[in-house]
Amino acid sequence: MSEDIDVMNDQFDSGITDDDKLWAALSWVFWILAIVALLMEDKKDRPFIRYHAWHSIIAGIVFTIIASVTLGCGTPVFIISLYFAYRSYQGEMFEIPVITDFIRGQGWI
Repeated sequence: MSEDIDVMNDQFDSGITDDDKLWAALSWVFWILAIVALLMEDKKDRPFIRYHAWHSIIAGIVFTIIASVTLGCGTPVFIISLYFAYRSYQGEMFEIPVITDFIRGQGWI
């Protein structure tokens, strides 16, 4: 699987703009912006933005459920989102084991 990500990183490296990186990072911090990005005509066709937007939406939902079930003790998962935001701002495409498989299965990326 990591070979797939390496191929995708090489494939998208030339086409990733600073705007793409910014939208991807902001999607991780404020996952409601990921929904906005997917609705914007010029952003939804950008593969890097779409990849991170879908990941951040699904991860945001999962993290919210974890925080709710653990009565707020799961709130530190927000730190994980900050780490993912940093990595996406560096132009990386990475996998989150269960979430990436789910999104690929749905055909969203």
